[in-house]
Amino acid sequence: MNTPLHALLFAFATLAACSSSSAQYHDQPQVAKVDTGMSKDQVMQIGGKPDAESDRTVVPGTCFDYTLTKAGKRQPYSVSFDGNDKVDKTAFMTCAEWSNAQHKARLPSMGGSSGSGY
Repeated sequence: MNTPLHALLFAFATLAACSSSSAQYHDQPQVAKVDTGMSKDQVMQIGGKPDAESDRTVVPGTCFDYTLTKAGKRQPYSVSFDGNDKVDKTAFMTCAEWSNAQHKARLPSMGGSSGSGY
């Protein structure tokens, strides 16, 4: 398989996982009530103290890690803040996973249209 096909399959798998997580955890406060533009204080009033807080590594800002639990299952959930400490992204992944995805998205392309990567 070539690289573009791998990327497409990964994207579909990620979307499927997110939609099932979204449906399962839709009633959790962080998922149901946290919205873009909220402050850190507003997020903590809704979801409590995060499991961890880390600095973002690609673009300025910080990120809260939460662990959602329902029916004995655990799901990572992150709330990411821009340089003004306002929510700019929420995701069913850890802050480290989100940072890694951002790093990969910013890597320069190393090939032409062949998808070889070199």
